Amino acid sequence: MLSAGTGARAGSELAAASASPAQADASPAAARARGLLAGAAGEQLHRVAADGFSARDVMIDRDGTEHVRMERSYQGLPVVGGDFVVHSRDGQLLSISQGDDMRTLVRPALKPAIGAERARIEAGAAFDGTASSVSQPQLVVFARGVEPTLAYQVDVRGERNNDPAPGNLSYFIDASNGALLHEEDHVHAAAANGTGKTLTLGNVGIVTNSVSGGFEMTDPNRGNGQTLDAGNRSVASGTLFKDADNVWGNNTTSDRASAAADAHYGVAATWDYYKNVHGRNGIFNDGRGVKSYVHYGPTNLVNAYWDGSAMLYGDGDGTTYRPLVALDVAGHEMTHGVTGATARLGYYNIKDSGGINEGISDIFGTLVEFSVANANDPGDYLIGEEVYISNPGDKKALRQMFKQDADGASKVCYPSGGFTASQTYARGPFDPHYTSGVLNRVFYLGSEGANVPAGFNYTKAQMVCNGDTAIAGIGRNKMGAIMYRALTRYFVSSTTYPQARTWTLQAATDLYGANSAEYTALARVWSAVNVN
Repeated sequence: MLSAGTGARAGSELAAASASPAQADASPAAARARGLLAGAAGEQLHRVAADGFSARDVMIDRDGTEHVRMERSYQGLPVVGGDFVVHSRDGQLLSISQGDDMRTLVRPALKPAIGAERARIEAGAAFDGTASSVSQPQLVVFARGVEPTLAYQVDVRGERNNDPAPGNLSYFIDASNGALLHEEDHVHAAAANGTGKTLTLGNVGIVTNSVSGGFEMTDPNRGNGQTLDAGNRSVASGTLFKDADNVWGNNTTSDRASAAADAHYGVAATWDYYKNVHGRNGIFNDGRGVKSYVHYGPTNLVNAYWDGSAMLYGDGDGTTYRPLVALDVAGHEMTHGVTGATARLGYYNIKDSGGINEGISDIFGTLVEFSVANANDPGDYLIGEEVYISNPGDKKALRQMFKQDADGASKVCYPSGGFTASQTYARGPFDPHYTSGVLNRVFYLGSEGANVPAGFNYTKAQMVCNGDTAIAGIGRNKMGAIMYRALTRYFVSSTTYPQARTWTLQAATDLYGANSAEYTALARVWSAVNVN
């Protein structure tokens, strides 16, 4: 449930959720949602007889409102980008959340003009690196950013060229001509009471597991999540950390367990935040932990990742950056997992959704840092400030949430007409690490108002995009509640910034009321980043 003190209305608190897609699809709520699809809901979706729908998640509020997250198929083929959420109460349709690309009657012909082997070759050629595995192509209907198109999905794993990030990508190949429609990168770059002598937090308590001969970095209180040493290899495998006296590390990089202690603690803190504040039991809400690999990649790797199933932390370059195991980085990467388990927001080279995905991770990484309130890393609106070896006054950061464009590349004001493919960044158009600045500023303004953080020489006018310097914040807790509700109940894989405005305002309505001060403040904040 939502934490006490957020001001949320009791009738909107979470009452139940399905633990797995199979359970969700078999639930009475899913059956009711499918029944609605035969009527008005189906009309909104432009439903045709050959469409199929299966529930992936079910959320039920205490007032009986049901939110059923659905996947769509057409003549038995998955529709990538066709996901949506049915919102209803007492059997009556309230609304549907869906991406813009499915507001169409178009259904493609399902006869491919090229064979599966051609698609496999095209995907392998598109992968910039050495592939270790290439899946058998599967026909899908691709509907992200394009008119629904028959395509082959080919999954490729391997080592990238000139990039230490693990290779885990899906390629969507146009089945009519072999053209690459989209490249989906799944790698998102961030019982016994032991003592972790960390690099960034000082000495902290961590939970490990007692085994014959000592202890291991397995957390039985949090789904048996584990922390392992990747041995500076660019693969998600390694050796589980073990210790004789349950004291881990020495606060320096001379002991490989120091970075492990940071990561292990960060995962536990993130797990606890989601459970205590939002009632979420782990990344997949199923009580199962995941693996964290420290010392991942070459010894100078300045990055961290969520690879679709585990967290991976590089060692930094040892000169400017220490290992990237800071608390907000751990919260950031673990949140990518939560997003993947819920809205599945598209990531690289998808108009707005990648930036929203990355911003969501920054937001909840920040909330985790505030929730811990460690004196060595107090909460702030800076991402990754503790990964800098020298950082007087904590002025350096990977991102400033309030003014992300201070890096010279990011955007904090939404462009008229939206982001365009001509705006090319480090990893192609719509690189999420630069388009996330819009959502990060929304969160900062909603939390703190149009105020300049202590120690920064900005003006209040630089905090907004429209001159509205009188904005007052509603606080971090309320903004976190709104963002979590929007992510888990309303956002879908192709959500745009204008839709994010609509659906976060709907979340604010659910929690605080349509005429509430919270709703009014949030609407004003969205206008302050030029999303109107």
